[in-house]
Amino acid sequence: MSSSEAPRPAGRRGLLAGLAALALPGLLAACGDLPQPFRGRPGAQAQVLAVPLALRLAVPPPPQALLSNEQASDFAESVTKALQAQDVPAIATATPLPLDWLVEVTAENQGRTVRPRFRLLDADRKPQATTDAQAVPLREWAEAKPELFDRIAREAAPKLTQMLLQIEAARKSTDPESLTAGPPRLYMLGVQGAPGDGNTSLAARMREQLGHQGFVVQDSAEGAAYGLQADVAVVPAGPPGVERVEIQWIVSRRDGQELGRVVQMNELPAGRLNRLWGDIAYVAANEAAGGVKTVVSNALQAPPTNSDAPPLAAPPASAPAASRPGTAPALPQAADLGGPPALPGFR
Repeated sequence: MSSSEAPRPAGRRGLLAGLAALALPGLLAACGDLPQPFRGRPGAQAQVLAVPLALRLAVPPPPQALLSNEQASDFAESVTKALQAQDVPAIATATPLPLDWLVEVTAENQGRTVRPRFRLLDADRKPQATTDAQAVPLREWAEAKPELFDRIAREAAPKLTQMLLQIEAARKSTDPESLTAGPPRLYMLGVQGAPGDGNTSLAARMREQLGHQGFVVQDSAEGAAYGLQADVAVVPAGPPGVERVEIQWIVSRRDGQELGRVVQMNELPAGRLNRLWGDIAYVAANEAAGGVKTVVSNALQAPPTNSDAPPLAAPPASAPAASRPGTAPALPQAADLGGPPALPGFR
């Protein structure tokens, strides 16, 4: 290779370097148009990271869990480790400090099974929330193996963590009543009638959204002032290949009196909800949660009913206009409808 040809590769390298320098800002600018599916929705774990708990949970050995003293201590250790895995400051101790919150564990003998129950008590030892674990066969509970305790603790810890975050959020609100009476506790009875994974997805998303509205959502009726259940119906709509989806969120009181309903209607392509609901469940719960809060707020502000006079009849609910096919569920509308019999299991 001659000396006159030697500079050519260097020149090409310089040209390529210059082009790369010019292209780099364009590539960086193009990154701004990339999809950002988690923007604004970082997931449940982000709640734990963003809202550090200003309290400590003490888990004493449960004296009413149908266990020996040694087994009760092992159970408390399992619950503590599961809570710590959720980034909750927890300690297993038989002598809680005066300002500690407590996880009170009991177990109910239901014949052939035993059902563990977890209650959150504040520093004044007032119940704040309750959650039940899955029932365990009586023989398995009597064996009291560490694997059983770990499994139950792993199931209960996320629920306890979520309820703690909901309680903290409500107590930090500007509503004076939430500071004195505590956040309202709502018993989530579940969702029925939805195809695919709708029953599970709608219930899970509604739990999250109601927590943002200041409620403590329980899967147990104990201590709950309100109940919530949802009925879903999917039927063929007028045009071929289109289905109409109707979701009714029914809010009730402890005595079974219905307080109101949040109704959502929409039209979607046929079969769209036969498997995964995905973002449709998120949007539906996000919109309906505000309606549920409105129903409860209206009930709290309603004047007492004169027992000598019949209650005023509620105006008929007007069904929301159906949206075009393929869109997210329409905005909910809350309406006071006639009260059904007491909800099962809500006492």
